[in-house]
Amino acid sequence: MEVAIIGPDGGDAIQLGPVQMRILEDGSTTGHRLGVGEITLPPHTDGPPQHRHARHDEGFYVVSGTASFTVGDTTYDAPAGTFVMVPPGAPHTFANLGDEPAVMLNTFTPDLYVQYFRDLREMIAQGHALTTAATVEVMARYATVPATDPAD
Repeated sequence: MEVAIIGPDGGDAIQLGPVQMRILEDGSTTGHRLGVGEITLPPHTDGPPQHRHARHDEGFYVVSGTASFTVGDTTYDAPAGTFVMVPPGAPHTFANLGDEPAVMLNTFTPDLYVQYFRDLREMIAQGHALTTAATVEVMARYATVPATDPAD
């Protein structure tokens, strides 16, 4: 057993347009039971299209700033210190509607969704635009569908 210690400049930094995801735990230390990332949302930045995960729980702890979470038709302000836990099947998305950056600790149980961010990075590196359609296509690889999917 090895302990993983990731410093403030460590992890796998992934730039997704204006949003930065820093993978802190990709599941390799946890037997793939848990993945952890840090999301930095600049001011006035939307997150992904509202979506549902079928095979993993997702958690968000707001470290600084204020994030907005939309769950179905309801939007919640989540200031620093707020924790949001999203079980499989719950429609959700997030954004930063404020004037300051928002930083969130993001968990995936199991770690299934970590590769989604790496796939988006690869898609961008190959010259493809980070569009809603492209994002939804990559989400589908990881048991995730748009919240407005006709199969709902």
